[in-house]
Amino acid sequence: MKLIKNAALFVAATLLSVSVMAQTEKDVCGVISGSDAHTKLAAAIKTADLETTLKGAGPFTVFAPTNKAFTKLTTGVVNDLFMPQSKAELTGILTYHVVAGNLDAKAVKEAIKKGGGKAVLTTVAGGMITASIEKGKVIITDGKGGKSTVTATDLRATNGIVHVVSDVLMPKE
Repeated sequence: MKLIKNAALFVAATLLSVSVMAQTEKDVCGVISGSDAHTKLAAAIKTADLETTLKGAGPFTVFAPTNKAFTKLTTGVVNDLFMPQSKAELTGILTYHVVAGNLDAKAVKEAIKKGGGKAVLTTVAGGMITASIEKGKVIITDGKGGKSTVTATDLRATNGIVHVVSDVLMPKE
């Protein structure tokens, strides 16, 4: 009986470690596309032909807006962005959510502290986003002054890290 219990524990531990390994072997696209809360973002990445780039070596830090974040945009904006003639604009918005490097939550908070309460991050799109802390939460302020709360951090990928945000970040025009 003890042997059966030990064998069962071994099998359970092996399955758990394989599951954990499978999660950490995803690139940032895999992390995003594997999330039910990010189906719109995954579709946008595909529409903008950014999958190959985001599957690249990186490292990338991605601030990933949820499906709910996309619903906060003005009616019709999301549909318009998915039109072929809007590909450049969609690409610009999506790359505005990406920072070169591997910035985990600790690194972001340290940058905020070093910056006297704010950390200005340059996005892959060339724009700036500002990270700060309000009421104990990390807030990302975009180029238009919109604020997005970081709701989940440190979703690790083979080529970077993903942080979930509550709103779509919009660059200055």
